Amino acid sequence: MLILGFQKMTLLDFPNKVAATVFTGGCNFRCPFCHNALLVTEIDKSTAYSAEEVLSFLKTRKGLLDGVCITGGEPMLQPDIADFMKEIKDLGFLLKLDTNGSYPEKLKKVVEEGLIDYVAMDVKNSAEKYGATIGIENYDLSAVDESIDFLLKGKVDFEFRTTVIKEFHTVEDIEKIAQRIAGAPKYFIQNFVDSGNLIGENLHPHSREILDEMLFSAKKIIPNAALRGV
Repeated sequence: MLILGFQKMTLLDFPNKVAATVFTGGCNFRCPFCHNALLVTEIDKSTAYSAEEVLSFLKTRKGLLDGVCITGGEPMLQPDIADFMKEIKDLGFLLKLDTNGSYPEKLKKVVEEGLIDYVAMDVKNSAEKYGATIGIENYDLSAVDESIDFLLKGKVDFEFRTTVIKEFHTVEDIEKIAQRIAGAPKYFIQNFVDSGNLIGENLHPHSREILDEMLFSAKKIIPNAALRGV
């Protein structure tokens, strides 16, 4: 496990739970708006936590924390991610996974083995804009599509979410995304926030007016769609 960050308590990352958050290093996408660039393009392994450090801390928080969120980067890049998840589950914690959906077989495995209680999958954009949005032109969407279809089967509690950026997303794009994930119980639209640590540059958030238009468009297809963080 390459663990480059560890937040010992959060009320934000795991819906309705008090949790710790583990940040894994490395990602196969290069989204220009990624706010965790230091976990993706400027990896400093000298600052890494060992899995043993994290697990030792969690042992002291049994009964105090509800769960653990594993995010990144892209956690499913880690070759020993399933073993790490099992160790966390064996301590009695709920587990949430944040993923870009590009490793459907790994996703299916950890869900079917009961290692995951909640999945948050980023749906980056409408199909025709996906490659540009993730920084990989002509990206083959088959893996992402497979993950979407698997989650829609409802074998685990999940949400889809899209971070929207003025330079990449239109109201029409959000409607196309909603059509693709129709039937999802939860879909969140999140406005871009410039963390100052981005892969790209000269990117901007949408106005509240446009966000409301996006939400209206999404709710026509997914009634429970909502804005998050605004």
